[in-house]
Amino acid sequence: MTIHEVMPIQWDSREIVTSPILGRVEEIRVKLGDIIKEGQPLLAIKKEQGSLDHIAAGIGGMVENLNVKIGDKVVQGEVLVFIKGDL
Repeated sequence: MTIHEVMPIQWDSREIVTSPILGRVEEIRVKLGDIIKEGQPLLAIKKEQGSLDHIAAGIGGMVENLNVKIGDKVVQGEVLVFIKGDL
């Protein structure tokens, strides 16, 4: 298991969490409106080779939008989550 702490990109007062890998979304650990802490696991992506990588937040804040659901295929750089920065 690998844990990726994604350093988000700021865009229009929101932070964007993108996928660092190619794979399929296996687990989502947050929902809209959740208050999260820096380093908190957000979701898990299963690589094509079979390993499971956990994606953690690079900042604390509120989950403003989830762009993926379980079973979705994602590519490197794809937007996964929008986070409204520290509240």
